[in-house]
Amino acid sequence: MTRLRIALLVIVFAVAAPLAAHAVQPDEMLADPKLEHRAREISGGVRCMVCQNENIDDSNAPLARDLRLLVRERLKKGDSDDQVRDYLVARYGDFVLLKPPLKASTLILWITPALVLLAAAGFTIARLRGRKTAPVAALSDAERAELARLAADDSAASPITKA
Repeated sequence: MTRLRIALLVIVFAVAAPLAAHAVQPDEMLADPKLEHRAREISGGVRCMVCQNENIDDSNAPLARDLRLLVRERLKKGDSDDQVRDYLVARYGDFVLLKPPLKASTLILWITPALVLLAAAGFTIARLRGRKTAPVAALSDAERAELARLAADDSAASPITKA
């Protein structure tokens, strides 16, 4: 029973450890806890331009570190959260945000997943509807005679009996 508990604890910690890990280094953290909390909130929504599916808090890429430091620097200068985001968008474009705003220039980012899903569904439906089974032709007299001969030869040669 004790071994089972230890094994379960090891599994839980192995699964949970990556979720709790952040790439923010101690030398990057701000002394003011409120500013640090704001920095974490902002950087949680900023995409790492190297990893692309991670926010800059979770990425170990050098560019992500630079962006984390930039966010903290702008907050120390007195910028609001929106001003920091606007600065990053002006510098890197809307793609830097993990949830870009819905507007004409980002419409493709929002529509593309739906279009891909619809195209895949349409392709699958077309393939299923277009699938035609070949008509089964009846055996000719010669084919029936050959089949009967093969079955007779096979049953005579086989030592296996029916139960």
